[in-house]
Amino acid sequence: MFLQRGHIGFLVRAVILLALLCAGPLATAQEDTLDIFHNHLELQEIVVTGLTGDSRLKDTPSPVTIISARELKARASSNIIDALAGEPGVSQISTGGGISKPVIRGLGYNRIVVVADGLRQEGQQWGDEHGIEIDGNAVHSVEIFKGPASLMYGSDALAGVIIFHSDPVAAPGTFTADLSSEYQSNNGLVGYTLSHGGNQGGVVWNLRFSDKYAHAYRNKADGPVPGTQFSERAFSGLAGLNRSWGYTRLRLGYYHLVPGLAEGYEDGVLEGPVGYAREIPFQQVHHYKAVWDNTLRAGSGRIKALVGFQQNRRQEYEESADEAGLDFRLNTLNYDLKYQNDSWGAWKAAFGVGGMAQQSENQGDEFLIPAYRLLDAGVFATASRAWERLTLSGGLRYDLRALRSEELEDRFAPLERLFQGVTGSVGLVWQAAPEWNIRTNAARGFRAPNLSELSSNGVHEGTVRYELGNAGLQPEFSLQGDLGTDFSSRYFSVQAAVFCNSIRNYIFAEKTGTQLTDEDGNLYDAYFYTSGDALLYGGEAHLDIHPFHSLHIGNTFSYVRGTADGKDLPMMPAPRLRSEVKYEISHDGRLFNNSYVAFNVLWVGKQDHFLPGTETATEAYTLIGLSAGTDLFIKGKRRATLTLLADNLTDRVYTDHLSRLKYVGIRNMGRNIALKLDIPLF
Repeated sequence: MFLQRGHIGFLVRAVILLALLCAGPLATAQEDTLDIFHNHLELQEIVVTGLTGDSRLKDTPSPVTIISARELKARASSNIIDALAGEPGVSQISTGGGISKPVIRGLGYNRIVVVADGLRQEGQQWGDEHGIEIDGNAVHSVEIFKGPASLMYGSDALAGVIIFHSDPVAAPGTFTADLSSEYQSNNGLVGYTLSHGGNQGGVVWNLRFSDKYAHAYRNKADGPVPGTQFSERAFSGLAGLNRSWGYTRLRLGYYHLVPGLAEGYEDGVLEGPVGYAREIPFQQVHHYKAVWDNTLRAGSGRIKALVGFQQNRRQEYEESADEAGLDFRLNTLNYDLKYQNDSWGAWKAAFGVGGMAQQSENQGDEFLIPAYRLLDAGVFATASRAWERLTLSGGLRYDLRALRSEELEDRFAPLERLFQGVTGSVGLVWQAAPEWNIRTNAARGFRAPNLSELSSNGVHEGTVRYELGNAGLQPEFSLQGDLGTDFSSRYFSVQAAVFCNSIRNYIFAEKTGTQLTDEDGNLYDAYFYTSGDALLYGGEAHLDIHPFHSLHIGNTFSYVRGTADGKDLPMMPAPRLRSEVKYEISHDGRLFNNSYVAFNVLWVGKQDHFLPGTETATEAYTLIGLSAGTDLFIKGKRRATLTLLADNLTDRVYTDHLSRLKYVGIRNMGRNIALKLDIPLF
C-alpha cells in the first residue's frame, strides 16, 4: 500500500526529468507577495495582527517573521513546529518524529503563547513530550513575534507568540476545493489532506480532513529507532456569515495524535516497535475545539468578541494498549473582548479584556501532577501614532491568575496560589531613509509558574527522569530591549536584530545528583525545579543578495546565550547559520510556472555552554539539502504544484542539542527525501 524504495527511485527520476523540462529562457516570474526572497519594501506593506492591533509590518518595532502558505508547502516536516524551526531565532525541542515544542530565542514550554483560530492554544504544554495539537495542513500562514508579548496575551507570552492563521474564506460567489499529498522516504511518512470551501451570498464555509502515518525514522548509527513512529488525523470546519456590519463565524476542530515513546538503549540494544502499527509504549492525544469569532463595525473602529472551548486529553499506555496509565483531561474556556480604532485623531488605539478558566483532571491510575483549577483575567490598552518618518507604539496590561489544587493520596499537598503582574511595552520605528529603517523596543513580560513546576512528583514514560516541583516558586518577570535595522536596495537586503532579556525568578529543572524510585521500583535521576535571576542575549541577521531577478543568495544567522546566577541555562539552542542559493525559472505560463531549484547548507555550531550535571556538550554538525518545485498550468490555470525536497543529503549522523532523545543515546533523523503534490480541484 505504501511506497517502497523502488518507487522512491522512480519518483526521483521523474522529478529530475521535470526539472530538465523546466529549464529554458528566462522570463519575468510571477510573484508571491509573501515570498521571503521578494523585495523587502513590498514585505513592509503586509498587515500583521501586531501587538497593538492590526498594523503594517514596517511600523512594528518588535521583530516579526511572516511565513506564507507557499513557503510552508515548500518545506518537508513531520509537524507544524518542525516546519518553523529553521526560522531565525526559532528552534524546537523534539522527541522523536511526532512531538515538537517551539523555542524562541532560547525560551520554550509555557513561555510561548500559540494562537490558532484566534484562540490561545491550551494543551499540556508544560510537559517535555507534549507537543502542539495543530494540523499543519490547516495553517495558511504564520506570524512569529519575538520578545515579550504579555501586553496582548498575558501570562506565558514571555518569549513571544506564534500565530497560526487558518485558510481564508473563499471570495464572494466562489467555491474552492484542494487535494494535497506527501511522501517522505526516511520514515515512510504518507499524508494527505482534502479541503472544500465556499462563499455564497455572504454565507461562508470551510471543511478540511487530514491524515498522516509514519513508521520509525532511521539513521546510520541507530538504524530504525523504535518508538518514533506516529499517526495523526484532524478535522476542522467553519460556518459563518459576512455582512456590512461585520461577520460572525463558528469554527469546530478535532485533532488526534498517536506518537510512540522512544525509550533508548537497553544493554546496548534498541528494542521496540518500528513499523506503522501502534504498539506500547505510546501516547494518545485528543484535542477538541469550538470557537465563536465575531467582528462588529462600530463607528471608525470595530469590536472583536471571541469565546472558545477546548478539551485536551492526553493518555500514556505503558503496560497495556487498552488501559492508560497516565490520563490527563484539561478543559479550557477562553474569552476575549476588545475594541480597535484605526482613526482616533492621529492615533490608533485598542483596549479590552481577556482570560480563561481551566479545570484539569486525572483519569488514570498514575499521577505526575494533581488535578487543578485555574482562573485567569487581564485588561489592557494600547496606542500607536505615525508621523512622516516616525512611528510610536506601546501599552499597558494588568493580569491576575488564581491556581488551586487539592491533596491526592498523601503524594500531593494542597496548593492555593494567586499571581499578578503589570506588563507593558514601548517601541519606536524610525525611517532613516526610504530603504532604511531602525527599530527599538522595550517590553516587560510576566509568567506565572505552572502546576508542573509547583507540584510535580513522579516520572513520565519517556522522560527518563523523576521531577519534583517547588511550591514556593514566584512568577517570572522579564525586561527585554530590542534593537534592529533593515535595509533594502535593488541588489541586496539586510535585516539584523539584537536583544538583551533580563528575567527575574527564571524557573528551570536542575539535576539533584540523587535518584528516586517510581511505583514499580525503578530508579530515576531526580530533577528539582528551582529559580534564579537569568540573563539571555543574542540576535539574528539575514542577508539576501539578488544580483539579478532570478538568483537569490540568502544567509541567516541566529545566536542566543543564557545564564542564571553564574550558571549556563539548560536547553539553549546552539549558534546556527543557514545559507541557500535559489534560482527561479520562469516560463510563459502555458505549462510550467514559478519553477525553481535551490541548494542549502545548514551549519549548527558546538554547544559547549550547558548546565553541568544536567546536560552535556553537543558537537557541531553540517547538513546539506536540495529542493525543486514547479506549478503546472493548463489553459491558463494552475492544475497542480509539485515539490521535491532532500534533507541531510550526505546522511550525516548528528544530535541536536534540543533533542530529548540525546540523553537516551539516540541521534536525529538521517537522509530524507520528500515529495509533495498539491491539486486544486476547482
